[in-house]
Amino acid sequence: MEILKLYIGGKWIAGDSGSFIEVENPATKEIIARVPEGNETDVNRAVKAAKEGFKVWKNFTPSKRAQYLYKVADYLEEHKEEIGVTVTSELGIPKKLAVGWHVEAPIIETRFFAKIAEEFEYETKGNGHFVRREPIGVVAGLTPWNYPLDQVTVKLLPAIAAGNAVILKPSQMTPLSAYHLAKAMEYAKVPAGVFNLVTGRGGQVGNVLAAHPDIQMISFTGSTGAGRQVGQLALSNIKRIALELGGKSASVVLKGADYQKAVEATVTKCFLNSGQTCSAWTRMIVPREEKEKIEPLIIEQSKKFLVGDPMDGKSDIGPVINQGAFEKIKGYIEAGLEEGANMLIGEVPESCEKGYYIKPVVFIDVNNTMKIAREEIFGPVLCVIYYDTKEEALAIANDSPYGLSGAVFGESKEAKAFANEMETGVVHLNGAAFTVEAPFGGYKQSGIGRENSKYSFDEYLEIKAMLV
Repeated sequence: MEILKLYIGGKWIAGDSGSFIEVENPATKEIIARVPEGNETDVNRAVKAAKEGFKVWKNFTPSKRAQYLYKVADYLEEHKEEIGVTVTSELGIPKKLAVGWHVEAPIIETRFFAKIAEEFEYETKGNGHFVRREPIGVVAGLTPWNYPLDQVTVKLLPAIAAGNAVILKPSQMTPLSAYHLAKAMEYAKVPAGVFNLVTGRGGQVGNVLAAHPDIQMISFTGSTGAGRQVGQLALSNIKRIALELGGKSASVVLKGADYQKAVEATVTKCFLNSGQTCSAWTRMIVPREEKEKIEPLIIEQSKKFLVGDPMDGKSDIGPVINQGAFEKIKGYIEAGLEEGANMLIGEVPESCEKGYYIKPVVFIDVNNTMKIAREEIFGPVLCVIYYDTKEEALAIANDSPYGLSGAVFGESKEAKAFANEMETGVVHLNGAAFTVEAPFGGYKQSGIGRENSKYSFDEYLEIKAMLV
């Protein structure tokens, strides 16, 4: 079992408490590592280091900062197989998907933000004034467990590229992938204090970071409830906040769409990563008159997903993250049956003695007032909701406290017009793939701010007007 340290000020140091958090493999329930249980003293050390690092880093040219990030990307590329094994071990994502999905994306993102740093227009001239964009200072990133490396790179790489120093608190459930990024920073010889890693629990590290007076910005991904708490702490001293929160995204199938494509894309988007994706399309809204055509396609596609050992090379779906998640998802499945929804495929999971495995579930005859249709389940559970008119489909899609992602399938012009009316931050038309060049973020209770693209770069820059 590996016992790890904190990375502060360019050095590997022991945590102040002397206590550790155990990291569990959700597929085997084996303890695979121990990371320091950070505390306020550790946070203060990291803030001090970041403030010193920022003094140096902010004065580097954008091109020079970019060169460091290209080296970071090179390290990740060289070690991607090793990183993939780490992601599989701590998260349970099948090995065959770990590199291509959880590691390749961070490599692309790192190079993308390095390029943005080189090309970004930091000063523009107006009528009688200049507008200058400058780095904010010290940025803290509180990242989730479900994408343990990717959510770090989309948050903190643009912050670093823009000239800020950062402190990362990864999830206590999947902290190990972040250590690879710290090693990449060390390999690239990024100046001391520019990147700092402090592991620990939300209450002991995350809340301290959110309220710390010497941190200028908090970027958080997690549940809406936790995001609300982080935002309140951050606003106690008026720091900038970026929140990427929950979702209950709709995949709308218009009459006459390619039903095969719609079903394949929606089921895949819902089930992969064991359904543990905030932007998963978990409500499939389909024409009632096409029910007999679409349901057999859902059954056929759902049966293609093999649930099992993530290390065997065959499984498509591994376990969910821990016993708490297992029990929560099981409770939602039972609630769906109690509310009157019918299970088209799947079962109520019984035991998690040999790992936290849950087979995909598809509910039909769901209405949008049911608990399973309104709350984020964060598991491989798809709700199929029928509609009679296009106006009704739009009303159902928008009837949610969330607005993170979504999809429309149909004739191109009609699908685009429908997407224009959806209250969500991202819409995929006819299965289009996401790209780092497009902004990602939500409407309503799905968050504040944007990740990816040049728009995320703006999140980490202050705007100064200079009148001449």
